[in-house]
Amino acid sequence: MSAVVLSHPVFCLMLTLLVFACGQWLFERSGRHPLFNPVAFAILTLIALLVALDIPYSRYFADTQMIHLLLGPATVALAVPLYRQREHVLRLWLPIGLAILASVLISYFSAVQLGRMLAMPSEVGQSLALKSVTVPVAMGISDRIEAVVSLTIVFVVITGNLGSIIGSGVLSRMGVRDPKVMGLALGATSHGQGAARAFQLHPESGAFAGLAMALTAIAASLVMPLIHRWFSS
Repeated sequence: MSAVVLSHPVFCLMLTLLVFACGQWLFERSGRHPLFNPVAFAILTLIALLVALDIPYSRYFADTQMIHLLLGPATVALAVPLYRQREHVLRLWLPIGLAILASVLISYFSAVQLGRMLAMPSEVGQSLALKSVTVPVAMGISDRIEAVVSLTIVFVVITGNLGSIIGSGVLSRMGVRDPKVMGLALGATSHGQGAARAFQLHPESGAFAGLAMALTAIAASLVMPLIHRWFSS
């Protein structure tokens, strides 16, 4: 491939869009099977292409800033389906709040305990504890609980992909049929990618997944630093 094309500022952006479009096509052709998750496909394919084309990540990140800028409006747009479900949300505010708090506490303590059992450095356990918090918020919390930002991002991305691939199947096998419960679980454990999968299942699931993602981010930013400070003192 021509060096001029490879060095062009829009090459990485166009490559990302093309790879995701291919992933979406495969996903649709598979009958929307979760194993053909377009985000997971795009991540793995882009990693292979960046290595093959010898494109450093720093350049890729700089050339795809437009996608990062659109992430904020896309997240805010989740408020639209949530507003349509406002009657359910107001009626179920107590069980939703308790479920989100339980999710954050279990995520934190299970990760820290797993790290201790496997004799991991404490920073690794703290990074793993943020696996179910959306990336921007998880990065902000990392410094406050002595986690490693780069590891935190890796754990968050892996969790999001894994949850979007197997989450709905696991919940179905457990007998979960209510779209509100399905969405709440996917959003609380797998953040944005879980919410995307929830929207594919049912509009109501997507609305509650968006709510769970937002509430988990808020709860984690308030609760996790307090717990860490308490156990560290």
